Amino acid sequence: MNIRDALKSQIHRKIIAFFHENQASIDTPRGISTWIGEERSAVKKALEELVGLTVLSAHRSTSTTGYSYTRDKRIISKIEKILKKKPA
Repeated sequence: MNIRDALKSQIHRKIIAFFHENQASIDTPRGISTWIGEERSAVKKALEELVGLTVLSAHRSTSTTGYSYTRDKRIISKIEKILKKKPA
């Protein structure tokens, strides 16, 4: 999966859009699932896939994992361009 493919998935697109609009955010799967209105287990799976694509960073502790948006300006720019287009 690449970033363009991830943005074709509704849940991935919602997560990416959330972090793109809130770039200083760090949140947990529970918080993100509440914000985007999706089931927590599906959100958790999508979050890990987005970490694999370096769209998100995972901040792991013994009790939970927080996720934040990439700081890579190339990735942010690419996402910006794709988000401006209509969903596939």
